[in-house]
Amino acid sequence: MNALEEGTGLQLDFSKLQKVGGTGQAVVPVVLQHADDGDVLYVAYANEEALRETLRTRKAVLWSTSRNELWRKGESSGDVLDLVDVRTNCEQNSLLYRVRPRGGVCHTADAEGKTRATCYYRRLSDDGDSLSFG
Repeated sequence: MNALEEGTGLQLDFSKLQKVGGTGQAVVPVVLQHADDGDVLYVAYANEEALRETLRTRKAVLWSTSRNELWRKGESSGDVLDLVDVRTNCEQNSLLYRVRPRGGVCHTADAEGKTRATCYYRRLSDDGDSLSFG
């Protein structure tokens, strides 16, 4: 088990955007949303190449900020996200990929070992002294 991804200790990465900016790669944030139920699956990034590949293949393609390379979601796991449509916000500085998953979404697994349907599976709470999973 990876403590950051599946543990119970809160470790928010408030420096993520600084790290992304430090790569020199021109990217925009992408919200990936289930086209049928509206659930937000996760947030990622895309450069122009990833966006063009997404539109061409009709499958979610992103830019991996940790590996600094094109990321074809599902290429190794089989958990492909079929594209329904791509939208942009009013300021044209972020994208929304509306998708239909073929399998799981998150690379983490639940207690039964099944791939999670969304990366947003932990709720936060504030007890007055600190933020935690609640």
